[in-house]
Amino acid sequence: MTTSVSNDVEVISVQSSTEVARASAKPEVYRIRHTLASRFLVLTVCVAIVLSALAYGTVHYWALSVFNLGALTILCLWVVDGWSIGQLRISKNPLQLPLLGAVLLGILQLLPVRAAADSGLGISLSQSLSLDPNATRLVIVQFVSLFVYFAAVLVFIDTPRRLHLMVRTIMIFGFILAMFGLTQSFTSPTKVYWIRELNQSTAFGPFINRHHFAGYMELTLALPLGLLFAGSVDREKKLLYLFLAGMMGVALFMTTSRGGVISLFAEVLFFVVVTAFWRKDNERTGRRQSRIRRAAVRLGLGAALVIGLVIGVAMIGGGDLPLNRLVDSVNTNDPTTGRAHFWSVTVNMIKAHPVLGTGLGAFGVIYTRFDTRNGMLRLEQAHNDYLQVLSDGGLVGAFLALAFVALLFARAFYRMRTRDPFRRGVALASLGGCLAVLVHSFFDFTLHTTANALLFLVLAALATLNGRVEIVPRRRKRRRSTAIIEDKAVEQPDLNDAVVKVI
Repeated sequence: MTTSVSNDVEVISVQSSTEVARASAKPEVYRIRHTLASRFLVLTVCVAIVLSALAYGTVHYWALSVFNLGALTILCLWVVDGWSIGQLRISKNPLQLPLLGAVLLGILQLLPVRAAADSGLGISLSQSLSLDPNATRLVIVQFVSLFVYFAAVLVFIDTPRRLHLMVRTIMIFGFILAMFGLTQSFTSPTKVYWIRELNQSTAFGPFINRHHFAGYMELTLALPLGLLFAGSVDREKKLLYLFLAGMMGVALFMTTSRGGVISLFAEVLFFVVVTAFWRKDNERTGRRQSRIRRAAVRLGLGAALVIGLVIGVAMIGGGDLPLNRLVDSVNTNDPTTGRAHFWSVTVNMIKAHPVLGTGLGAFGVIYTRFDTRNGMLRLEQAHNDYLQVLSDGGLVGAFLALAFVALLFARAFYRMRTRDPFRRGVALASLGGCLAVLVHSFFDFTLHTTANALLFLVLAALATLNGRVEIVPRRRKRRRSTAIIEDKAVEQPDLNDAVVKVI
């Protein structure tokens, strides 16, 4: 018995598991049609990854407007693609649900559910649950745009070729960005693009905040580094991948971001532990390596990498100057450089609004009400994303964030079980980059920079893509831009998260 379901691009006929077992000798054929609109859509995502970083990390209103315009362009191309093939494709990946939940939470916080209170200055306070409705509206728009990019990657990165394209785009751009940041740090360390002088922050590369540049490097260097640890790189390309990861690691160290350095160590340790103890598919070689021996080798490689980065920083930075700055940034009177006070005030804010929070994006306005000092300091972020999620979204927001992280790790580890070495390496590398940013979020607010949030979601999508990207393409005939693809990587790719047709 066969049932008609919708694959990623076109309606196909899929056999039941019983029929597949009986006819295992005959591989299934999957039809994937790439329209011109879908090609431009993938190009738009790649361009957005690049431009969002170059536009000061997309933290200004003009850059956010361009970023939102890109999301609108993707939606238009998505509709055109659906019109061309006769169906609108959406992904069933459950990782989208927490993001939609965050948007719904923001909308709920905007509802006028309480009576307006007088501030004592003749100004009525907001009637909505959000104490800063304007900021909440901006955050909702940003979340919707990020969700569009994320959902588009889940749907349209649907072949091995497109997966390779996305991975290479991120790696090459990460290397170029690292070289640009290093060059600028030597020639004009206090200016962005050698033009814009900053008074209240320390820039690095095109980013206004050096910590956010470090967060971006954590994401980009994870791909070449993770692919190396996973053994997914050809022997003749290993030195190239190591060079790419090394230069991005040096750029990260040169930012002197303690949170960035700690996150890099966590990233390397994650790769060491996972690749040392995961079960490899040794059917081809017929050999089984000792897990202890493999763990020792991976640990040695990780230690050698860290030592090499430190030596590289010392050489490129002129002696041990960058390392001295890294150590000197720790204040003996307050090692947290004020974060301990920020966190204690944030905890009081959480206690006052425990369930639904103060409103998405409302932290900067509400902070002064709870500040136990003179109340003159306006702090835009809590320098701890976990506390700020609780402050802005309450327990509901925390549950959504926890659900996203739990689903990310569960789905990514499941994808690592594939027999396709490149797919396994991408899943490992992408999850490692996301882990590094999650560690960094204990000390900073890197995900509040749109460029970092976009790349984080792109890597989350790459880590959890279904079995479509594991199929080895072989073109048999071409009719109206239709490519016939035969499965060689697995007997039957996992299409549980395949896109579905919306009539």
